[in-house]
Amino acid sequence: MKILVTGSAGFIGMHTVLRLLEDGHDVVGADNLSAYYDVRLKRARLERLAHARFAQVELDLIDAGATRDLFARGQFARVVHLAAQPGVRHSLTDPHAYTANNITAFLNVLEGCRHGAVEHLVYASSSSVYGANSVLPFSEDQRTDHPVSLYAATKRANELMAHSYSHLFGIPATGLRFFTVYGPWGRPDMSPIAFARAILAGEPIQVFNHGKMRRDFTFVDDIVEGVVRTLALPPAPCAESGARHAIYNIGNHQAVGLEEYIDTMAAALGKPAIKVYLPMQPGDVPATYADTSRLAALTGFAPSTPLAEGIARFVEWYKGFYHP
Repeated sequence: MKILVTGSAGFIGMHTVLRLLEDGHDVVGADNLSAYYDVRLKRARLERLAHARFAQVELDLIDAGATRDLFARGQFARVVHLAAQPGVRHSLTDPHAYTANNITAFLNVLEGCRHGAVEHLVYASSSSVYGANSVLPFSEDQRTDHPVSLYAATKRANELMAHSYSHLFGIPATGLRFFTVYGPWGRPDMSPIAFARAILAGEPIQVFNHGKMRRDFTFVDDIVEGVVRTLALPPAPCAESGARHAIYNIGNHQAVGLEEYIDTMAAALGKPAIKVYLPMQPGDVPATYADTSRLAALTGFAPSTPLAEGIARFVEWYKGFYHP
């Protein structure tokens, strides 16, 4: 089928396009090649996507007219919406980027799906929607009305917007709450590249909350597997509202200590890590941990790549890309 992937030059977007092409689909990618981080990395990702069944469009989804035209021309059967302004910490300094890229752009995608009769929209949410929730593991049944960052608030808003469009216009939509994704071709502002760079340079790593942090680190291939499996399964109407809308956690369903994560990275690189301990940063949370039973019940799949294996595959890519 013909599938639109937004954010196709992004970390998860590139991996998703590759998998969909491998599965035999025709794919159109849309990305604005934002300068939020090194555009050369984004272009290098796009070079990997060269394929007879792939077409790339440089487009800003904030532009309602351009997005409407994209959907009108494309006649997409399904849509994977991964484009967004990422990063919790950046939302403290540039909040308008989040309302524009995560709210306005998502509304334009919903409108495109509405008028384009899209069979299923799968979109990226985030574990950050659980906010100050301290009950672990995080379950989709828990409350998500106490976000601790604007980024988290915009992702929760996406879930509510998708539900309302599904209720009003019958758009089948699935939100996927990603938990701390890592792997080859990741963003430079994410911890794997930042930590690898510091370790190899003999520079200190900032360890927040004095090391008392735990994350549900999820390898990117596991994320993509979850995306592809849910994309094939549009949700049935829910009993409460009749909306064909569902939400699933995608995480490795285990919480790993930040220091264990750093030490695993250092071991893979063959150099010690120098750590500087600092207080908790605003907008951050001490622990994330996904309950993935709902995803497993739907798809028969739950992420399970061991941290050491995932880090080894990341390090292999990192050395080849940044230190050939």
